[in-house]
Amino acid sequence: MSHPPLAEFLTQSPDRLQKGPIALLLIEDSAAVMQTLTHQLKCGFRLILALSNEPLPPHALPDDPDGRIVNLQFDARQPRAHVAAVNAMIDAVPTDTWLHYGYNAEFLFYPFSEHRTVGEMLAFHAEERRRAMLTYVVDLYAPDLERFPDAVSINEAMFDRSGYFALGRKDRDGNFLERQLDFHGGLRWRFEEHIPADRRRIDRIALFRTQPGLRILPDHRFNVAEYNTYSCPWHHNLTAAMASFRVAKALARNPGSRREIRSFAWRNSQPFRWHSQQLMDFGLMEPGQWF
Repeated sequence: MSHPPLAEFLTQSPDRLQKGPIALLLIEDSAAVMQTLTHQLKCGFRLILALSNEPLPPHALPDDPDGRIVNLQFDARQPRAHVAAVNAMIDAVPTDTWLHYGYNAEFLFYPFSEHRTVGEMLAFHAEERRRAMLTYVVDLYAPDLERFPDAVSINEAMFDRSGYFALGRKDRDGNFLERQLDFHGGLRWRFEEHIPADRRRIDRIALFRTQPGLRILPDHRFNVAEYNTYSCPWHHNLTAAMASFRVAKALARNPGSRREIRSFAWRNSQPFRWHSQQLMDFGLMEPGQWF
């Protein structure tokens, strides 16, 4: 497989970008790369751009007979990598293209995702005049750091069943923003002393529709206020979740936190069943009016 730079692909392959939904995967390390790509294929993304500094080895690539996965050169470990990658995609694709972005060892779940494609779900969301979808980043972690020192275990993944809360989001003048909240919980809450204050939120707009002038910001919000809202004014909308090992990996790897954390498991740990219904049962995902 060739490994052209992201900018070159976006310039030279406009035909591949004509129709979404398109997934952008920022690959920071080798953890669960194949599993993440396999999950995105099953979701039904028309195109998956796997961004990695080095070419992905064959064993990291799932079976892809339709050629939906394209491995592109991009340093996903650079500071604010998502800003450069996502904004480049916004500029390259047609207006109104649905995009998704995430990192390796992160898995997108949406209501009834086991038997409905992401395209079907986004078509309904668009009918409700929504151009973005709130996703909660649900931290996953291995139950035993001695057996899984990188904190990643697909078969024995755990998550926090409680401890989630939301605070009103304020503007620079201290006024509360309409239909915007800062969500907290998971490992970012339990080990907040090891997490910078500006990275403790668990909300992310991981699914959105492009429009002229749209820009993603370093804090994973957008420069258009309506994109950052959790629902429209008249009723609850769909939300999704990112089941993510990313924070666990960082806490297990960084010297300061690694020395102090013996285990991520606690009394409110729950085995993760890899099913959207479990996330809805725990209130971590909202089906809205979609049944």
